[in-house]
Amino acid sequence: MLLAIDTSTGTSVAVVDRDGVRATRTSADTRGHAEAIGTAIEAVLAEAGIVAADIDLVAVGMGPGPFTGLRVGIAAARAFALGRAVRVVPVVSHDAVAFGASEPLVVVTDARRRELAVSRYGTPAPDGLPVRTGGPELVPVAESDAIVHGSERRIDAATIDAGSLGMLALALLDAGAPLPPDDAIYLRAPDVTLSAPKRVLG
Repeated sequence: MLLAIDTSTGTSVAVVDRDGVRATRTSADTRGHAEAIGTAIEAVLAEAGIVAADIDLVAVGMGPGPFTGLRVGIAAARAFALGRAVRVVPVVSHDAVAFGASEPLVVVTDARRRELAVSRYGTPAPDGLPVRTGGPELVPVAESDAIVHGSERRIDAATIDAGSLGMLALALLDAGAPLPPDDAIYLRAPDVTLSAPKRVLG
């Protein structure tokens, strides 16, 4: 049984197994991740009819996404996994949107500050796994109309569905596919930077 968490846009939590999605909770609120995550985890466990001890894997969306929201989900996933002594499976959030598609795609999420986060996907691999051909990268909203290339289908994702993310994590493991790095995907530098140390005169 796998618990999947994504907070790269809104907050989405799901319980999945190899038969499909057992329960899911999703909120499009892009600022209430910390308040929503605990309640959502409790709700999906209850709906699936299981307890925390039944979870043997945790999958988490690594972004792209804003720093504040994204780190809430990653921290929650790592804390839950640590408490259960189970593995965390990192997944690129945009890949979850592309999972299950049969044609070339461009996945778009709101990166704020008049920018979009964009990833491109070609035809899926024979095992059904998404094949990312470009991105994630930032594109100005002003250039939104030029994002789609050729026969690509555009998907604007207001939230990342944790059910899809969890099923993709299981598919990656079953295929023995390489997993993404266990690092959050931030597409811009943090707002806060360290200042240069002041020189102390004796």
